[in-house]
Amino acid sequence: MSKVVKSMIKKMNWLAWLVLVILWNYGFPNATPLQDVIVAVILSILFIIIKRFQSRGLQKRASGSKFKN
Repeated sequence: MSKVVKSMIKKMNWLAWLVLVILWNYGFPNATPLQDVIVAVILSILFIIIKRFQSRGLQKRASGSKFKN
């Protein structure tokens, strides 16, 4: 997989995280600062897990042979 595609996936993940944080802040304007931090941490962990699944999928695709019978 090329660096350009990896970079684009990374940017899309970051953008999705940012949108979810913004939606949380506008959807729950009366949330306490502690709740904001907890949600941000949960979203970060979620996207770390997603990143690991994506990297495993990319490794499997890259390791497969293009010349299978």
